[in-house]
Amino acid sequence: MRTSYSALDTYRQCPQKYKFQEIDRIRAPKSKEAIFGTLVHDALKFMFSRDPLYPTLGQVAAYFRENFDAKSMNWQDAEREAYRESALGMLKNFYAKNAPWNFSVVDLESKFEVLIEDPISSETHTLAGKIDRIDKLEDGTFEIIDYKTAKKLPSQEKVDADFQLSLYHLGLQKKWPQLEPSHIKLSLYFLKHGEKLSTARTQEEIELTRQGVLDAIREIAKKLGAAERFEPNPSPLCDWCAFKPICPAWKHLYRSQDPGIKNQEEIDAALKEYFDLVKNNAATEARMAELKQKIREYMERGGYDRVFGEGGFISKSLQKRFAYDFEKVRAILEPLGKWEDILEADDKKLKLVEKQLPPHIRQEIEAARVLIKEFTVLTASQKKVSPG
Repeated sequence: MRTSYSALDTYRQCPQKYKFQEIDRIRAPKSKEAIFGTLVHDALKFMFSRDPLYPTLGQVAAYFRENFDAKSMNWQDAEREAYRESALGMLKNFYAKNAPWNFSVVDLESKFEVLIEDPISSETHTLAGKIDRIDKLEDGTFEIIDYKTAKKLPSQEKVDADFQLSLYHLGLQKKWPQLEPSHIKLSLYFLKHGEKLSTARTQEEIELTRQGVLDAIREIAKKLGAAERFEPNPSPLCDWCAFKPICPAWKHLYRSQDPGIKNQEEIDAALKEYFDLVKNNAATEARMAELKQKIREYMERGGYDRVFGEGGFISKSLQKRFAYDFEKVRAILEPLGKWEDILEADDKKLKLVEKQLPPHIRQEIEAARVLIKEFTVLTASQKKVSPG
């Protein structure tokens, strides 16, 4: 498989979005935030691209304005002005603190490819990416810098665990194999705040990153091979997702009138009554079951993961229960001297032992799970939602 940080990050955020984007290859327009971020990155690349006659702040600002005005012609005037002024403020503050001639920049938008071999399947996967900027510091350390236009400044703990920076570390080591992990500095520069947060990775952490990439690739391959669903993961990020109108978790909210569905009024009435019963806590179990069955059948026919009524929305999620094939688990644990620890084996004991094992052994144990039951559950929320 050929993949990238952005693809894996999308999968981690929402498997359904990953499917739309990476498997179905559905083209979606870029959000205003994405366009804004790209143009700010382009302006910073322009700022460091010339040597020794670097552009002035005025030239950097002019470069941004020209590109921004061309890309935002169809935006509302107030919106364009707000985005433009926000970007120009970021660039001005950044230039004041980071005059380009004060840095030894060795590469900009540096592309990389890392080959990662799966010891279980013997397949080799390609991880591709692009690093915003690489500097060489006075002590010989190389610093990876990734620009962020986000409003929120994360904690140092989150930066220390940042998956993107870990992948970029892999990319730089592939580019220059002689570099020791201790000679690579990883930084996120938050332009809105004018703050740079830095971290580093040990060789052990880099191996865990490789394992994390393999785990995600195996999970994706398993879903594809078994024709499993790529479940949506509703979150506040949905408001910026171009696939929202076609997503099973949201598309019911965007319907006009379902073709071929003649009982729309009946379903709307069922939803209203269901939420009234939830609100008043007056439903009997029998009536709730009848309404759930009616709504569940409707959701199955329409391909909806969530349906929306006057009182809120109902979500459908797939629940799975697994049991371990302990003969296979024994073959894994016995050579390690761990089988005796789970005699009279049960899932809880196995989970306790599993925490003490290295990632690749945990992966083998998880592969020994057997699906014993699968069912859907409807959950109700009284939060009212309307199309964005």
